[in-house]
Amino acid sequence: MTIDLDSLAAQVERPDDDARARVREHLIAVTGAPNAYGRLEDLAIWFASVQGGKTTAPIGAPRVVLFAADHGVAAHDVSVRRPGWTAREVLATLDGTSAAATFAATVGAPVRIVDIAVDAEPDAFPEHVSRDRIRRASAPVDTADALAPGEAERAFGIGMATADAEIDSGADMLLLGSLGAAATTPAAVLIGALTGMDAAAVIGRGSGIDDATWIRKCATIRDALRRARPVLGDPMRLLGVSGGADFAAMTGFLLQCSIRRTPVLLDDVATAASALVAQRISYRSPDWWLAGHVTPEPGHVKALDRLALEPVLDYRVRGGEAVGALLALPVLRAAVDLVARVHPAP
Repeated sequence: MTIDLDSLAAQVERPDDDARARVREHLIAVTGAPNAYGRLEDLAIWFASVQGGKTTAPIGAPRVVLFAADHGVAAHDVSVRRPGWTAREVLATLDGTSAAATFAATVGAPVRIVDIAVDAEPDAFPEHVSRDRIRRASAPVDTADALAPGEAERAFGIGMATADAEIDSGADMLLLGSLGAAATTPAAVLIGALTGMDAAAVIGRGSGIDDATWIRKCATIRDALRRARPVLGDPMRLLGVSGGADFAAMTGFLLQCSIRRTPVLLDDVATAASALVAQRISYRSPDWWLAGHVTPEPGHVKALDRLALEPVLDYRVRGGEAVGALLALPVLRAAVDLVARVHPAP
C-alpha cells in the first residue's frame, strides 16, 4: 500500500477566518467588552473557525475514538502496567466500567475502540473491535523496527478510514485517545526525535514508575532515539521504526480529520506525538486540533509547544484513554454556547 503524503498535505486548508471575525464581534456585543470571558472566548473563536459558515451550532455529536495497542518495550519493565492490562482495559471499556467509558457516558459521547495491535487472541474482542488489527503488539523500538514493512502504511490507512467513518456518521467533534501499556515510551521517542530533546529530558514517570524503572526507560529511549534520527526525513518510515501501529493509525486519523475539516480534541502524550508526525506531513493540520489537557510528561509539554496548542486543562491526569479530552469537552461546549446560544441583549 502506497500513500502519497504530499498529496494529502495539499488537501489541508485553513479554517474560516470570516467566521473567526464574526465571532469576535459577537462576543463583544454579548459582553460589552473584549475578552470578558478570557480563554472561553479563544475556544469559541477557534471552534467557530473550524466549523465555518455564517452561524455557529452547538457541539451536538461528539465521538471518542481509542486506538488500542501493546508495545514490545513493555518487556523491558518500563511501565507499572503488567502484561494483559491493555486487553483487560479494552473489555472494561466495552462493558462500560472503565473511567473512559464512564466519563464518555456522562458527556454523551459514544466510544469507538479500534484494536490495532493488542497482544490478545484473535477472538478476545468483538469482531467490530478487532477486524483492523495489524499485529499482536509492536516490536521493541530500541532494538528493532516497531512494524514490519508495509504495516505503518496499512495502519495509517486504517486511521484515515476510521476518521471518514466517524465523520460520515455525523460526528461534529472527535476526541482522540490511545489505550495501551508502555505507550509513553514510543511517544517519548517520537517527540524526542522530532524536537531534538534527549532521553532524560523527554520522559517523566509515565503511569507512575519508580526510580529504577525510570532509569531503564531512559536507557530504552536513548537507544531508540539512535534508531529514530536517521529516518526523521520520512514520516511514514519514522512511524514504522519508532512508533507502532497505534501511532501510525492516530497520525492518519488526525491528518484525515484536518482534510475533512473536522475538529479533534487531543488527549495524552501519545496523541501529541502522533500530532507532531502529522504536523511534519502538513504544517496546517494543527489548526484543526485542540489540546484537551497536558500530562506531567515533559515531552507532552514540549510537543504542545511545538504544535502551538495551549491545553484546556491541567489536572495532572496521566492515564490516557481520552480521559483528559473528555474532561475538557464540557468546557469547550460551554465556550461554543457563548456563540451558539447566548445573544446580545436587545
